Amino acid sequence: MTQVTLEHIRAARERIAGKVERTPTVLSQSLSDELGAQVHLKLEHRQTTGSFKLRGASNAIASLSAEQKARGVVAASTGNHGRALAHAAKLEGMRAVICMSRLVPGNKLEEIRRLGAEVRIVGDSQDDAQQEVDRLVAQEGLVMLPPFDHPDIIAGQGTLGLEMIEQVPDAALVLVQLSGGGLASGVASAIKAVSPRTKVIGVSMARGAAMKASLDAGHPVLVEELPTLADSLGGGIGLDNRLTFAMCRDLLDDVILLSEDEIAAGIRHAYAREREIIEGAGAVGIAALLAGKITTNGPVVVLLSGRNIDMDAHRKIVCGEARSERAA
Repeated sequence: MTQVTLEHIRAARERIAGKVERTPTVLSQSLSDELGAQVHLKLEHRQTTGSFKLRGASNAIASLSAEQKARGVVAASTGNHGRALAHAAKLEGMRAVICMSRLVPGNKLEEIRRLGAEVRIVGDSQDDAQQEVDRLVAQEGLVMLPPFDHPDIIAGQGTLGLEMIEQVPDAALVLVQLSGGGLASGVASAIKAVSPRTKVIGVSMARGAAMKASLDAGHPVLVEELPTLADSLGGGIGLDNRLTFAMCRDLLDDVILLSEDEIAAGIRHAYAREREIIEGAGAVGIAALLAGKITTNGPVVVLLSGRNIDMDAHRKIVCGEARSERAA
């Protein structure tokens, strides 16, 4: 099986040094009491662009040739990859075009535009946005840097796994967000190489979890993309998926799905007990613990992957006025 290895991930860490933050990991007393075991929170939502995506985007752009940089980059995104790619491209003085569906929240669109990237809104799904990406590659010669199924993206995200296992060397379990699989496969590859005994569980929403449906089917499948609090986890994995499907299949120990109410509970807990503002996707690890879906015989590391939530929506969720992004 083609994989992104520990060697690739360590090389990525050297490549992006000084371009991303090494985010802290802290002990959560409230969640430790809830679980009956130590629970550590990896505060990646404090990353420069508000999510882990900057790691993969920075590594991918740093790996481009001078000729490719001159052509510019394009990607489909549910928001956070686009923001990270826009930031990394701006530092290099490069053109960046981000293609997104109408389901992407407005606050994420505004931030991408603020960073100087061109925004194209196409259709109602990540797959629709990808068609515009393919057109721009063919007609304008832009370089495609997809949000997950790319070796440099996966290796960049995998640097998170190295940090987590260095910060909590005795971790028995790591909870990681699962969407297209770039994050989950990179983190799992790093952790399994350094600490084979550590389990890695992918966590996603029940509404339109494409990787889970594909793993259950034994091959990539199409799913309907639905509004969800965890909007960053939306989108398909691509029927021609080259890397992340096989890596998630072979490296993840389990996959857990969450209801919208459970995700909302995770957002509320993060705010009320941890004093952290995180988006729905960032809250799924906390939500899985609160829902009683996790058992462990040792320390747990929970990744808080992003904070890029519309603040009016956050207020409504925290106050119990809304259960989904559409309601918000």
